[in-house]
Amino acid sequence: MTDFTARRTMMVDTQVRPSDVTKFPIIDAMLSIPREAFVPVGLREAAYVGENLALGGGRVMLEARTLGKILDGLVIEPNHVVLDLGCGLGYSTAVLAQMCDFVVAVEDDDTRATMAQETLSEHGVDNAAVMTGPLAEGSAKSGPYDIITVQGAVEQVPAALLSQLRDGGRIACIFAEGALGVVRIGHKVDGIVNWRFSFNAGAPILAGFEKETTFAL
Repeated sequence: MTDFTARRTMMVDTQVRPSDVTKFPIIDAMLSIPREAFVPVGLREAAYVGENLALGGGRVMLEARTLGKILDGLVIEPNHVVLDLGCGLGYSTAVLAQMCDFVVAVEDDDTRATMAQETLSEHGVDNAAVMTGPLAEGSAKSGPYDIITVQGAVEQVPAALLSQLRDGGRIACIFAEGALGVVRIGHKVDGIVNWRFSFNAGAPILAGFEKETTFAL
């Protein structure tokens, strides 16, 4: 029988901590949330590998290093309300829920959304709700949010989504640029989001976050 607890500890000790992720709430959440429960059944043995894990439909669960560094850069507080876009089967939402007051997760696939909500409920995560809808539209009715996370890459971030971020809030995105993606943390001040480089990471571009193509005559 696989010792997932030991694998979880190894993941944190070999993938997360060496990447300068040292904040206790992040380490504690990643040590306690059973990552293997939030992947497709056939991939449970691969749940702790140090790379993005395919969920189907061109979507991935971000590798632990990438998620850990994103959370570290966002500086999430216990009273924060978080919008988690592209939650997949719910792992990122479960980790976030342990660190903040409430998580609104959005998934654009009905099956994934249902599985995510069921798995979160099974593991006692009662401060998160999974909504189904276009990821780029967010969930305005539950906003504004202190923190927005995007579990995949973007080429551009719609203004309608940035409007759901509270002034003083932060958003993290993996921008698809060249061979390597770039993670930037956006800080909203006086209604304007200013982006700062954080680190390099890659992921597939999420639907709705592509650059608009313009045609010249």
